[in-house]
Amino acid sequence: MNSEDKPQDKGRREILQRALGTGVLAAGVATVPNLVLPALAQGESLVPFTDVPDTFNVREVRPNSNHYLDTREITSYFTDNDDFYLVQHYGQPEIDNDSYRLKVTGMVDNELEYSLQDLMGKDNFEQQIGFECGGNGRRIFQGLIGNARWKGVSLKNILQEAGIQAGAKEIVFFGTDIAKETIREREVDKAFARSLSIEDAMRTENMLAFEMNGEPLPHYHGKPVRLLIPGWYGVANVKWLTQIHVQNTRYMGRFMGRDYVTLKKDNIGGVERWVENSVTAMNLKSSIIRVVESGGQHKIQGFVLNDGTPLRSIEVKVDDGPWERAQLNPRSSKYSWKLFNYDWINAAPGEHTIVSRVTDINGNVQATQEELPEQVSFWEDFGQFPRTVTI
Repeated sequence: MNSEDKPQDKGRREILQRALGTGVLAAGVATVPNLVLPALAQGESLVPFTDVPDTFNVREVRPNSNHYLDTREITSYFTDNDDFYLVQHYGQPEIDNDSYRLKVTGMVDNELEYSLQDLMGKDNFEQQIGFECGGNGRRIFQGLIGNARWKGVSLKNILQEAGIQAGAKEIVFFGTDIAKETIREREVDKAFARSLSIEDAMRTENMLAFEMNGEPLPHYHGKPVRLLIPGWYGVANVKWLTQIHVQNTRYMGRFMGRDYVTLKKDNIGGVERWVENSVTAMNLKSSIIRVVESGGQHKIQGFVLNDGTPLRSIEVKVDDGPWERAQLNPRSSKYSWKLFNYDWINAAPGEHTIVSRVTDINGNVQATQEELPEQVSFWEDFGQFPRTVTI
């Protein structure tokens, strides 16, 4: 259980599950104190979404399996470690804390090796970081998502201690999770790995995390150490991290060059072309996750995720009505998820379509599905997500 959540949170979540069975902000952004999308209070009830099939359910966390949230059940600002989404591709390796070593190799002045105790003994810091899988989206009602307090050491400081040599271009982060892959008709052992440019790797926010919500990093979330790149999709946050390698060539492993790669139609210098890009920084996104009724009054609630750019507004529209401002949780930080609440006044009986959109301080507005570029992949599903309910 998260140290900042109330002891009754688990009981509240069970109440909410039974109900479901029946059916850093820019100046000027509207906020509401203590908004955490709480579990149902006395007299409150959920208004079921009519777009969620009766067969939709979330399995319990299982070893070596993926896991996603039922976002209608979010009851705390920080996601419980057992509820935080899980995606892995090569299983979940067991690593002994005492024998763990992290190596820094390649184009560095000093090749380094750290034990877990070495890392924990360095200057450390905490951050609120929320993120989603690059494959999150409408098909699972935004369930590949989570928000937590992470503690660790600065990646930038580790790289500076090693000393990056002139001519280096990329840094590759290797996990301990390994599987056999067939590449050009040859079966080889491949580790999960992702790479960053030198510039992206040297961001001050990047961390090597060894704690999650005040507890040692759980096994299934990358024990004992994982990489965290705030503002990026979850695939960048390499779990079970054991090697950081600096090189002067581009890394083209499966999860950089073949998988987690978008294929979109774009205008390139006046020419329409199909373009492939690795999934990296999160796009501007909001989604409605539940509607609550109490005494005939209704509230629409949801979340925002993005790359950390401050927000100008979050808005909600009902049917063909005007866009109206929702209130954001002032507890939100630059890289956390941002929870929002909208008072739906005088909701009329009948079926309704409700949708949210978010705008950042640069004037970027969350796109509709129709405004998104034509693409051939399910990666980066960040368009507006209309929901349907019946009052």
